Amino acid sequence: MTALSEYERLETTGLWRQTPDAQRREVFVAFGDATIVLSDKNASALAHWSLPAIQRLNPGQRPAIFSPGEETTETLELDDDTMIGAIEKIRLRIERQRPHPGRLRWLILSGFIAAIAALAIFWLPGALVRHTVSVVPKAKRQEIGQALVANIYRVSGQPCTTPFGTRSLEILGARLFPDKTVKLTVLPAGVAKATHLPGGYILMNRSLVEDFEEPDVAAGYVLAEHLRAQNRDPLEPLLRATGLRTTFTLLTTGSISDAALASYAEHLLTTPSADISTQDLLDKFQAAGVRSTPYAFAQDPTGETTIALIEADPFASATPQQLLSDGQWISLQSICGE
Repeated sequence: MTALSEYERLETTGLWRQTPDAQRREVFVAFGDATIVLSDKNASALAHWSLPAIQRLNPGQRPAIFSPGEETTETLELDDDTMIGAIEKIRLRIERQRPHPGRLRWLILSGFIAAIAALAIFWLPGALVRHTVSVVPKAKRQEIGQALVANIYRVSGQPCTTPFGTRSLEILGARLFPDKTVKLTVLPAGVAKATHLPGGYILMNRSLVEDFEEPDVAAGYVLAEHLRAQNRDPLEPLLRATGLRTTFTLLTTGSISDAALASYAEHLLTTPSADISTQDLLDKFQAAGVRSTPYAFAQDPTGETTIALIEADPFASATPQQLLSDGQWISLQSICGE
């Protein structure tokens, strides 16, 4: 029997050299169960080579040259394809069964590298943004907001301002936000309805004060934007939109490039507002003393999609404190002039 079940008996001839200085000698080669046996013409065994130890000295070449191990000078030359194939097959089978500590280390290292790469791609950017947002001081946020406002002015035009209109806007802001943390601005164009920026800036399109009969609509849009700013720090979408480099630069140097701010200003003016919870918005209206029904009909004149804001208006059966006097409201409606 042989080490390969497909061969009952496998023999051939080859050239055996016992030492590098010895003459090559023709021998009979018999493939056994665990060894190959080299014999002379008288059938006297000259050597037994262990199959697991056999090495190929010239892979892919003919005649094939084998040795019985690393620390020996014996060689055996074979031309018989069947015998060569049998030896190579058993060597491959034995090699597969051997432990490969280097391969295991490589697999572990590859897994570690893949995990690090995954963290760098999927976790690190978000974590860096969150950390940066948490450490940027109020003064820096206001500076970033001012820079964004300046970039938006390039698209929208300069903010609307008149002595009486600006004063009325300040009164509205103080009425909605007694802590004076929010800065309201009316723009002639650029902003669809309203948007918010870092530093407490809320920008409104002039239509919110010109196209409605009461200030509750403008107040409703301002409260909605303030709620969005509370739900998600306005600095976070800026950093996510402008990339990891902007985040790293802000964290390490405390600045954002003009190019990044200009890019985000354009992005902000074309991005739809984030959805907000109706109940959270109703709570916001109630806390600020503002009716939700005017805002609801301003969003949808039919009231079909904003029915919850209408039916649950916290001041449906009560009159809240007046937002602006009639004169102040008229002044605010004229803030952009003719």
